[in-house]
Parts: sequence; structure tokens; C-alpha cells
Amino acid sequence: MNSNDYPDEGTINIRLRQILLELARREDDIAHTEAAAVPYWDSPPLSVVGHRAAADSLRFEADRFLQAS
Repeated sequence: MNSNDYPDEGTINIRLRQILLELARREDDIAHTEAAAVPYWDSPPLSVVGHRAAADSLRFEADRFLQAS
């Protein structure tokens, strides 16, 4: 916290990174659940691909916060 009782930028970046990583984990979980409902010889639904892409993007953005802090 700084003198104005606001969290400093490093603390905010760490928290935002945690939130992004949690969202990425949730996207991975959704993709896993949807993929598990399809036989392994079938192509996964496009929603699985979309959830995995979202998770990758969220992790990429989380890493940017890591570099900023």
C-alpha cells in the first residue's frame, strides 16, 4: 500500500495475474469437460478449440503482468 492507502502497482499486477491464471484454468477445465464427452476418434467440438485458445491468450496476458511487476 502507498501513502494514500491504495495498493501499489506491483501488488495490483500480481493480483491481476492471479485472476487471469484462474480464468485460464477455468477455460482449460471447460475444454477438458467438453472434449471428454466426445469419443477420442472424433474431432473435438470447435468450442473446445475456442476454450483452449482463450486459456492460451489469458496465460499470455498473465505473463505480461509478470514482466511488468
